[in-house]
Order: sequence, then C-alpha cells, then structure tokens
Amino acid sequence: MSSPHDHSEDTRILHGMGYAQELHRRMGLFQNFAISFSIICILAGGITAFPLSLSGAGGASLGIGWPVACVFALMVAMALGQIASAYPTAGGIYHWASMLGNRGFGWTAAWLNLLGLLFVVSSVNFGMFLLFRDLLLEFALGVDVSGWKSAAMFDQGWWVQTALLTVVTLSQAAINHYGIGLTSKLTDFSGYMIFFGAIVLTLVLLWNAPVLEFSRLWTFTDFTGAAGGDVWAPASERWLAALMPPVVVALYLGLLQGVYTVTGFDASGHTAEETRNAAQEVPKGMIHAVVWSGVFGWVMVCAFVLALPSVEEGAAMGWTSFNLVMAQVKPEMLRVFLISVIVLVNYLCALSAMTSTSRMLYAFARDDGVPGFSGYLRKVSPSHRSPAHAIWASAVLAIVATLYGNVFVVLSTASAVFIYASYAMPIAAGLFSEGRGWTRKGPFNLGAWSRPVSALALLGSVALVVVGVQPPNEKVGYLMAAGLAVMAVFWWTLERKRFMGPPSSAESIRARQTAIAAAEKAVGESG
Repeated sequence: MSSPHDHSEDTRILHGMGYAQELHRRMGLFQNFAISFSIICILAGGITAFPLSLSGAGGASLGIGWPVACVFALMVAMALGQIASAYPTAGGIYHWASMLGNRGFGWTAAWLNLLGLLFVVSSVNFGMFLLFRDLLLEFALGVDVSGWKSAAMFDQGWWVQTALLTVVTLSQAAINHYGIGLTSKLTDFSGYMIFFGAIVLTLVLLWNAPVLEFSRLWTFTDFTGAAGGDVWAPASERWLAALMPPVVVALYLGLLQGVYTVTGFDASGHTAEETRNAAQEVPKGMIHAVVWSGVFGWVMVCAFVLALPSVEEGAAMGWTSFNLVMAQVKPEMLRVFLISVIVLVNYLCALSAMTSTSRMLYAFARDDGVPGFSGYLRKVSPSHRSPAHAIWASAVLAIVATLYGNVFVVLSTASAVFIYASYAMPIAAGLFSEGRGWTRKGPFNLGAWSRPVSALALLGSVALVVVGVQPPNEKVGYLMAAGLAVMAVFWWTLERKRFMGPPSSAESIRARQTAIAAAEKAVGESG
C-alpha cells in the first residue's frame, strides 16, 4: 500500500497499463469521496429536480421512489467499482469499456460519457442560475428580475443568463486549471456544506411544518398533467399506460429526480490517477458517495413533502413547487442564508463536474480519441499538473450547451440518460467477459454477487433510458438518436481504421515506456 508521500505502487500499476503519471496524485479517500459526493450534491438535483417527483406520483415518488432510485444507483456504483479497482485510470468509462469490450465499444462509451458529463456541468450551472434568479433574488430578497425571465434568443433575459453562465463556467475552469490541490479543498468544503445545509434545512422544515402527515410519503397520486402544473404530460396518454396503471407510470417518471441527482459518481474513477492507493480507494469513494447521498437525500426530500401545506397545492405549482417548500422556512434571515448555501453548493457541484469532464476528455485524447485535437487536449500544465487544455475546452463546450434559451429540463434529463447509457457499457462488457477475457480483478471484488448485481444494474440503466426519452423529454431521445447516428458514421468512415484505443497487449505497453518516461520528465514527476 502506498503511503501519503509515496505512490510508487500506483505509478507501477499505471505504467503497467501503458500510461504516464502526469497528473498530481494528491487525493486520499476522503477527497476522492468528496468529489463524487459534491457532484451528486443532494442540494442540487434534489432541489432543482424536485418537481419531477412531486408532479409524478406525489409524496410516494419521494418516500418510496427516492430509495428505489438510490438502490439502483448503488448497484451501478458497485458494478463499476470493481471494474475501477481492476483498471484505476483517469479514462474511467472509456478505458473500462475498451478493456472489457473492444476499442469500438470503448470509443462509443467515451463519447456518451463525455456528452453526459458536459450536460451535467451545463444543467447544474443552469439550475444554479435559476435558483439564484428565482429563489434568492426574486423570492427571498424581493428583487425585480422580470426582465430576466424571457430566455428567447437575444432577448434581455437571454443576454443576462448567458453572461452569468459564461462567467460562472469560466471561473470553474480557472479553479480546475490551478490544480487538483485547490479543487479538492473546495470539494472537501462542498462535502461539509452539503451535510450541514441538508441537516439544517431538514430540521427547520420539520420544525415549521404545519402538520406532520407521514402518510404523504407512501400515498400514490397521479399528478401528471394539469394537476401537477404540467411538468409531465398525462400518464394515461403514454404507451406505458397499456402495461401498468397510470399512477405506476407516474411513479416511474418521478424516479428521474433520484436518478438525476445520484449520478456522476464516476468522478471518483476519473480522478483515479490523482488518488493515492487508487485500486482500493476509488471503489470506496464511489460507493460511500452514493450511500451517504441516498440516506441524507431521502430524509431531506421527505422533509420537503412534509413541509408543504398540502401535496396537492405543492404539485399544482409545477416547476415552482420548491418555492412553496422554502416559504415554510422561518425566520426570513435563515431562509436567505439557506438559499445562499444552496446556490453555493450548486456552484461547487458544477466545479466538481468540470473536474470529471476534463479528466475524461484528457484521458480519451491521450489515446488519440479526438481526431485533430488530441495532441492539444492531452497537454498537461507542468506548473499545475492539471490537464489545462482539456479543462478550458470542457468549459467552452458546456457554455455552448446553455445557449439555446431555457433548456434545463432537456440538459438535466439528457445528462442522466447519456451518463447511465455510458455506465451500462462497461458493466455489460464486464458481465459477458467475466471469467473469460476478464480474469484479473482488483482488491475490490463483488465475488459471487458480481453477475447478479451487474445484471440488475444493466437492466435498470436500460429502463432509465426508456423513461428519460418519454414526453415532454422526447428531445432527449432525438438527441440520443442523432448522437448515435453521427457516431456510427464517424466510426465506420474514419475512426474504425484510425483509432487504436488504449494499449492492451504486452507489446503495445512496452512500446510506450519511452514516451512515458519523457512525459513524466516534462512535468517533473519523480515516481
């Protein structure tokens, strides 16, 4: 096991997979956990996506739906955790899918994961802007922001929104550029703030709740359509209604809040090359992030439901239902403080997502996965030991994704759909290659539970993609179909012959050793 000041064993493992130790290995278990916990951020998706659940099956979507979503996320985290333990590299999803499947499989997983991560950065920053504008300025402080409300292209609101999102995203890129040391300190702080904010918010809401009707948490009511503020089209009009009662369809739709929130835990894998004793600590970081987010998040979202004057009144407010929750927080100064904490941790959530996205892009470019740009994107800053070019490219792409007006719902749903689709790929490859092509596992091993857990995680991921492209999110389905079509064209016309994937044979790994030594010398790595 490596000591805090010696990561020679980690470097040896990395060299054995054909990669140089270019990034700064400064993170321990808590830092690795904190970056995933910060991306999950129950004070981000748990709040901004709250109407998805409440306007689905009402209180049961939170009381029952949230634990179901979190158990599913935990199975995915465990299945990915044992793969990360065997292959602790920054490439994460891309590298795992390539090693357990093939280079084409890994190439596809890389683009799905990269797009999903970009959508996470964009959607969280977009959600933070909405919280800042509607909840903090307008609701809590009484500022007139009516001129900011129109998001049509080139309206005043669009310019304000675009300017603020650009400044926020570029500031997150600057912090990431400075190095993993500062970033991990901020994500550590974010982890504490999430715990603190969630606990205080929960206690205050329960204290001020007009009446504690716990039966709300297991009462199923179909709030799709007008009864739920038209967040969802009526469940009875969906093709799923032919297979199950509308209220069950509504619960199925409401699961998106929990799944959207408890995602991004592959950040622990993407920062594996910056984590000491990565083969053991990365799986722990993933699993702990999901477990603690699931437990604290469940108590918190249940408090949201219990604090409402009535579930019917809250659901009818549609996308502004959380405002009714915060109206129950008293005194007013405490309400402003808690809203400020929520806005801050949303900023730090997107900061962590930027870290994950840039490491994914860097690792993919390191294997020449981005034609024409790989040489640029794989550059590491010698002074800060961060993938600087990949960071700034991620920031620009995340800003571009927010330019089309009010796209929070599309971005948030697309992030969950694309990311879980990419998660499914290495899990599926591992399921079918276990005991055959995949015989070397790491210190974290599910043993006899490996196949059952992987199979359930795979089925759940497929179900998520199905619900994620249901109206009114059919644009996500179109986006997924278009993305896969473009990938297919590029793969068969260009990448199939050009892209070699990660080094997988003993010969290809040996051939990289000279380049590894040169790369480490360039950044001053001493082993």
